[in-house]
Amino acid sequence: MAALSLVKAPIGQGLRPAGHNPRRGGGVVRCSLQGAVVGSRTEWLASCAVLSSKVAALVSHSTNGHVAAAAAAANGAMLDLVPVSSINGGSRNLPAPLRIADLCPAPMHGSELRVAYQGVPGAYSEKAAGKAYLGCDAVPCDQFDVAFQAVENWIADRAVLPVENSLGGSIHRNYDLLLRHRLHIVGEVQLPVHHCLLALPGVRKENITRVISHPQALAQCEHTLTRMGLNAAREAFDDTAGAAEYIAANGLRDTAAIASSRAAELYGMEVLAAGIQDDCGNVTRFVMLAREPIVPRMDRPFKTSIVFAHDKEGTSMLFKVLSAFAFRDISLTKIESRPYRPIRLVDDASSGTATKTFEYMFYVDFQASLADPRVQNALAEVQEFTSFLRVLGELPHGHDSHDCRLLHHYIT
Repeated sequence: MAALSLVKAPIGQGLRPAGHNPRRGGGVVRCSLQGAVVGSRTEWLASCAVLSSKVAALVSHSTNGHVAAAAAAANGAMLDLVPVSSINGGSRNLPAPLRIADLCPAPMHGSELRVAYQGVPGAYSEKAAGKAYLGCDAVPCDQFDVAFQAVENWIADRAVLPVENSLGGSIHRNYDLLLRHRLHIVGEVQLPVHHCLLALPGVRKENITRVISHPQALAQCEHTLTRMGLNAAREAFDDTAGAAEYIAANGLRDTAAIASSRAAELYGMEVLAAGIQDDCGNVTRFVMLAREPIVPRMDRPFKTSIVFAHDKEGTSMLFKVLSAFAFRDISLTKIESRPYRPIRLVDDASSGTATKTFEYMFYVDFQASLADPRVQNALAEVQEFTSFLRVLGELPHGHDSHDCRLLHHYIT
């Protein structure tokens, strides 16, 4: 995948002096301001406008798109105007100059927005990207890390990645990647997951000896597959839609995939059973990531995500941190710990990276904005008890927090 590059066009030649000998056979129009006496810049611009109108009139009456030198000479012309199509027989395409639109920030929404997601077309993440940013150009990535890098390297404008499932719990890989990269959480979207059992056309359930899909999809459908009497081996695959694509590409008639109905449409497979998830309330929460954080506001509810750690022994640190929020009546919506391990992370205090070893890392979500003085005081107190504290991002809190038109007013 290659990023689009902006190329500045070279400055072309402007007015050529009288007596300049243009190249023969190039369809050249020669005009000049012979006899004109220009006393000011205003008069000069007016004379140029008159000249341009004369040249346009000549070109409009030309039969082959070029003006004969004799007709131009009759009008006292010496300025060379070379049509782009006439250079090198019209085979040369000059680069267009930069426009102000090329220098504008990335679009907030619409068909021009490029949103990275992990998986292949037909994945649930693709559907989440389309729900988060309506009409966006979804960019598939083979790994979560690639989606982060795509946004950092300006190949994509946003990323939509899963962080939590109502049945399978947190997706810790993406939480770790939030520490390794400089992207910010700017929104979230919740997507109900409806699994389907897919196979090639004509394949029956009794012919299936193997079921492949993402490990979480297999776990979320285990009881249903057993009740269906499907005595088939379960094998993990990178993603759900990728499993369907693999079966279709290799013509595997003894293998089924657990994926979405859209994957069946894309890869020419049949749905043997729909809604095979064990729990009808199977929902995955996705976060929307951007290079720029949202500007803290106080005019509506916000949710903020932080991560902190302490590298010394002691059990009172967590109590002190929670007390900092409790005493200020700040509601926590999530708290989760991760066992320590050496991790190379981006240090916001410097331009490089630093290796730190923690006993535990704690991820906390709370309902308040960074613009709230209570939150500022709470985080200042938390910083006294911890060796590492970082704000992962904040987002408008509510059912429409994924609305890209709303986020337009909050992102810098």
